[in-house]
Amino acid sequence: MYMAIPFPNIGPEIFSIDLGSFTFALRWYAMGYLVGIAIGWWIIARALARPALWRGEPPMTKAQLEDLATWIILGIIAGGRLGFVAFYQPEYYLANPLDIPKIWQGGMSFHGGFLGVIVAVWLFSRRNGLLTASIADLLAIAAPIGIGLVRVANFINAELWGRPTTAPWGVIFPGEYAQNCPGWDATLGACARHPSQLYEAALEGAVLAIALLYLAYRRGWLKTPGRLTGLFFLGYGLSRFIVEFFRQADAQFITPDNPWGHVIRLGDMGITMGQTLTLPMIAIGIATLMWANRRAPE
Repeated sequence: MYMAIPFPNIGPEIFSIDLGSFTFALRWYAMGYLVGIAIGWWIIARALARPALWRGEPPMTKAQLEDLATWIILGIIAGGRLGFVAFYQPEYYLANPLDIPKIWQGGMSFHGGFLGVIVAVWLFSRRNGLLTASIADLLAIAAPIGIGLVRVANFINAELWGRPTTAPWGVIFPGEYAQNCPGWDATLGACARHPSQLYEAALEGAVLAIALLYLAYRRGWLKTPGRLTGLFFLGYGLSRFIVEFFRQADAQFITPDNPWGHVIRLGDMGITMGQTLTLPMIAIGIATLMWANRRAPE
C-alpha cells in the first residue's frame, strides 16, 4: 500500500431548487466565475481610485468599468464555449450544431475564453477611445484570482485531474474513468492522481496574482502600459505548460500508442493540446514585455 488522499465528499452543486419541472442549481464552477469577476472588478476599481499608480489620469472611469464588466462576461462565455467546440470536439459539434449553445451541459476552454476577453477589451477600448494596453494591464492584475477559484472548482467537480502518481499527496478521484489507469500496479490499491487542478490554482492563481499586484502597487508597473499584460501572458503560459506535465491529457487525444495524449510527437516525447495552445501565449508575453519596455519612461 502507499500514502494517498481520499477525495473529499463535496458535490458539484452548492444548492439546487426545484421550480415545477425546472431545476435551478448553483454549481461551484459557476460560483468560481461569479466570485472571480466580482473580486476582479473590486481590484480594478481600487486601482482606478489611486491616481499615484498611473502616469497622468487613470485610463477609464468607474462608469466605464461597469460597462466593461458586461463585455468581459460575454467574451468569457462566448469565447470559452466556441474555444471548446473548435479545439476539443469539432467533429461532434459539426454534426450537432444545435448543441453548441448548451453551455449548461459543460465544456468551456480557458484559451477560448481568453481570446474572447481579448476581443471584448479591444472592441470596448476602440469604442470608448481608451488606451487598450492600460485596460489590459488592469485585467491582468484582476484575472489570476478568478482563474485560481475556477481551478479549485475543477477540483471539487473531480474533473481535469492529473496523471497517476504514488506521491503521498496524490488524490483518489472517484469514477470509473478516473480509476482507469493503464499500467497501474493493482496491488497498491486504488489509483491516485496528481491534483493538477490545485497545482494550477497555486501557480496560475495565487503566485501570479501576488507577483502582478506587487509590481502594480509597489514597483509602478502600471505607469508603463503593457508591462503587466506581457507578464501575465508569460506567467500564465509557463505555469500552464509546466502543470501539463502532471495533468491527464484530454481523452480524445489518448490512444493505446499515445498514452500521454501528445498532439505533437517526437518519438516518446511530445506536448499536449494544452501545451500547444499555451506556446503562443508565452511568445506573445515575451513580445509584449519587449514592446512595453521600449516605451518605458526614462
